[in-house]
Amino acid sequence: MSEPATSTITVEACHSLSDIPRETWERLAGTDNPFLRYEFFEALENARCTREETGWKPCHLVFRLAGEIAGVAPAYLKSHSMGEYVFDWAWADAYQRYGLDYYPKLLIAVPFTPSQGPRLLFDSQLRDALDARAIHDLLDTLIARLGAHSWHLLFPNAEDQRLLHHEEQLHRIGCQFHWHNRGYGCFDDFLGELTSRKRKSIRKERRQVAEQGITFTRFHGRDIPGHVLAAFYVFYQATYLKRGQRPYLTQPFFEQIREKLPDHLHIVMAIKDGEMIASALFLSGGNTLYGRYWGCLEEYNHLHFETCYYQGIELAIERSLQTFDAGAQGEHKLVRGFEPVLTHSWHGIAHPAFHDAIDVFTREEAEQVLGYYEDAKTALPFRQNDQQNDGA
Repeated sequence: MSEPATSTITVEACHSLSDIPRETWERLAGTDNPFLRYEFFEALENARCTREETGWKPCHLVFRLAGEIAGVAPAYLKSHSMGEYVFDWAWADAYQRYGLDYYPKLLIAVPFTPSQGPRLLFDSQLRDALDARAIHDLLDTLIARLGAHSWHLLFPNAEDQRLLHHEEQLHRIGCQFHWHNRGYGCFDDFLGELTSRKRKSIRKERRQVAEQGITFTRFHGRDIPGHVLAAFYVFYQATYLKRGQRPYLTQPFFEQIREKLPDHLHIVMAIKDGEMIASALFLSGGNTLYGRYWGCLEEYNHLHFETCYYQGIELAIERSLQTFDAGAQGEHKLVRGFEPVLTHSWHGIAHPAFHDAIDVFTREEAEQVLGYYEDAKTALPFRQNDQQNDGA
């Protein structure tokens, strides 16, 4: 049997998740990944986090093969570049200097979530019928219909990367740090894999948190009391307000996640003298723990590392999760056993001259990121890594 011709494949934009049948979305997205659940995007819309007024106009994509829905993708028509974690501010500034509009742009991504995962939620027949050129052509044609000037697909998983890969298209890479569970039964098992100096450093940090009289309680799903969720939201807001920003998410969003996706939701609360002083929120799915939000009202020594990283590692071990993705930033994770991981994004720029200029930029950037990635691997705190470096 011959494969369907790509001319029978179409893509359209829906400006509300409700325009896509729930059962269709679930058939294509599955239910393991919390960031792809229908309920997650529904909560974002219902809690008014993703709407035109916030610069996140829903524009979810529906792909049809011979007239039948064979794929979907979470997407938004954006009027700014906030909350994306793949930074294109310089591109927008360059457009402005030449008197051109950079926005609106079509963003294919999970809002406010720099975590890798499926983005093109295709059934096997559609995936087999497409190649990179066809995908890029479909999206290029779509942005022209939408009046957008570019499209951006962020943090795809390996399967989507294989489908998107094309030497002539704009491809960016980045570097994050993830923790991997190698069959640890407890936190000390993990520490046992580190060099003596790093092991002592982490134990010292944890001890200093305890010496400040701080303890931790974990809550899960619908067992999270209302006053705990409300306290978390105060801490979450504080993280943004300290930077002079408004938080992206509303308290009703978190309340809906607790009710609709309870199996995925975890909160770690730091307590001192009977008072809640800091908190971190995690989502779990499949084999991965995702560290998403944290906040405190008052600074304590090493409290951030303990609440966001060490408590997260313990939670991942406790639940036999293989990976802990603690978010987009930074090198301080490296010395705590988080390993460098490359991330990817793909971009379609309608303006020919800017496409060529950005192509040069992305290729030069990729060389720098790959160099950083290789250097980071040599700085890992594991005993085996130390032995390899000594023998080099």
